Amino acid sequence: MEPQIGPDGRPLPKVYRITNADESRIQYEMLDGINSLRRAAGAPEVSLNAQLNAAAATHSRDMSVQNRPWHFGSDGSSPIDRARRVGYQGRVLGENISETYETELETLAAWMERPETKQVILDPNARDMGFAWYQENNGKIWWTLVLGNSDMAGRPVS
Repeated sequence: MEPQIGPDGRPLPKVYRITNADESRIQYEMLDGINSLRRAAGAPEVSLNAQLNAAAATHSRDMSVQNRPWHFGSDGSSPIDRARRVGYQGRVLGENISETYETELETLAAWMERPETKQVILDPNARDMGFAWYQENNGKIWWTLVLGNSDMAGRPVS
């Protein structure tokens, strides 16, 4: 089957459709990608955390409802509030978000190009990772990445 050609003469992009069967593959691809980048930067690896995954999933869906990528929930919640609601007792160190039609690894590459989102990914204090998304019917994906450290629970922010 020939690719469809756009008015500029280039092939039209295909919509990246995520199925339920893709969930664990996507989460582990992102985890592997982030840990490769962290190792190269001399930072310790992170592990997937079910509570942070839940907080990320909630926020991805909420950004779709609000139709804007930002760090505050429709109820005014912050990344810290959302992590606490799902029982995460560690310290939330950062959150990256994206509204895109791109794959998870294209999104990771875009985050690494911006100093503020790269800093979240490479934070040497991070040990826990939550990663989730919400895909709309039109193919748009709302990605959320949350990094934290459960060993830093109760420590004052430095």
